[in-house]
Amino acid sequence: MEPRGASRRRSGTLLILLAVFLAAAAAASASAIGDKCAACKAVAAELEIGMSSEKPRNHLDLRNRLNSKGQREGKVIDYRVSELRIVELLDDLCDKMQDYTLQKMDSGEKEWVKVTNWNSFQTDKKAAARAHSKNLSSYCGRLLEETEEELAEWIKTSSAEAGNVSQALCGDISKHCQSTRATTPIDDEL
Repeated sequence: MEPRGASRRRSGTLLILLAVFLAAAAAASASAIGDKCAACKAVAAELEIGMSSEKPRNHLDLRNRLNSKGQREGKVIDYRVSELRIVELLDDLCDKMQDYTLQKMDSGEKEWVKVTNWNSFQTDKKAAARAHSKNLSSYCGRLLEETEEELAEWIKTSSAEAGNVSQALCGDISKHCQSTRATTPIDDEL
């Protein structure tokens, strides 16, 4: 029979090994997205779809108290700048990213594409395609966690025109798509 100290050391060693394994698995999941710029653009495209399909809404009437004269007191908030709009836009965004997968294009480059029907999706590696979609969904969660305040402020203050969402989220806010080309001013006097 083993002494109690040896048993405790072995269980302590197992706990340390388990912690190292879990940390490695988390790091592998975090680095599963190779091209953060392309992944960010896919998230931005889905957000842009959500913004463009918004139905016009009235102002939010928060006047629910009556004063002594019987008149309602409180605020009326424009829906376009309300927290409710932000929540409705961002709430299911990362779940929608599970409809995307990484697909090799004819040019040889890989691109995030939206899958409308997983049953009719043509690929030899459907399990790998599903794994890519889960990785993109996880990436989306991390991206929103990192940028939520700035993104919410941008949605409230900016007019979301086509193409603006990608530049704002991926270029300006998250900096995952930094332009590497140097811009040189054009000299008109030549």
